[in-house]
Amino acid sequence: MRKAAVHKWALWILLVAWVFIVRCLGGCSADTADEGKVRDLEFTVVGDGEIPEELRNTIEQKKTSPFKLTYSDDQGLYIVTGYGEQESGGYSIVVEELYLTENSIVFDTELRGPESTESTGSEKSYPYIVVKTEVLENPVVFQ
Repeated sequence: MRKAAVHKWALWILLVAWVFIVRCLGGCSADTADEGKVRDLEFTVVGDGEIPEELRNTIEQKKTSPFKLTYSDDQGLYIVTGYGEQESGGYSIVVEELYLTENSIVFDTELRGPESTESTGSEKSYPYIVVKTEVLENPVVFQ
């Protein structure tokens, strides 16, 4: 009987230890999607005439397909999202979020179609957005 009681206590201690270990290690996740925002980043939307020539050439080469890229110089960090060829004009791009986490810069944009009352023309368009922010070494995560 004494041997059975010792086995019960040993099993109980092992079970409690296992639960404790699983609960503690479960919090150690490397998932960056749950990373907290450190701060919002200030940015400006860059007009075509203000885009550095090297970046403008790269955009021109890539604009027919969706693309995401970054470019930096001594003026700042440029973050670009292009949505590829669209059947008409009238599209706009909205920056939903641009913020810094401990390990990355998060850039979230949305393509919005033309308004139903808007004249869009019959020519294809290649909507993209270029934003300029402070120079940071963190990688950019496009969402």
